[in-house]
Amino acid sequence: MWRDQLVAQIEFYWSYHLLPRLKGLTDEEYFWEPVPNCWSIRQVDGTWKIDWAWPTPDPAPVTTIAWRLAHLGVQTFGIRWSTHFGDGSLTLDTVKWPSTARDAVTELSRYYHLWVTAIQGMDEASLARPVGPQEHQWGNEPFAGLAFHLNREFVHHGAEVCLLRDLYRAGTR
Repeated sequence: MWRDQLVAQIEFYWSYHLLPRLKGLTDEEYFWEPVPNCWSIRQVDGTWKIDWAWPTPDPAPVTTIAWRLAHLGVQTFGIRWSTHFGDGSLTLDTVKWPSTARDAVTELSRYYHLWVTAIQGMDEASLARPVGPQEHQWGNEPFAGLAFHLNREFVHHGAEVCLLRDLYRAGTR
């Protein structure tokens, strides 16, 4: 069943790859900009905001660990969980972006677990139904397609976080 494959894949990655690599993440690493003009999380007029543009510029800016973890926690899992399984109140306009490494890891963990629990509760018919209009790119696709996409997004950005930590530790800052 799709659900079992989706959940096994994401749980393995979280438990054995990403979560162990997030231990000890410092605020200095979190905000480290390996090149000029990175996208990150920044305080603007007393509020933390994510650097963002749609469509994404070409070439896309390099992003910090802060940006990647916030993107994963809030945008990849949080907003989608809220939209499809919660009350819909978490949006780009209502989110409080994580201003510390600890907050980012906590938020990522929270929304990851909410998302995975929701996927575990879906049956074959639920995973086969179209996602719906709230997901402009995925509206006509089966929900399983969206879930597989989020797994890819999680592995992709998680691997980037790990690489940035390796570069930071190697002293390329």
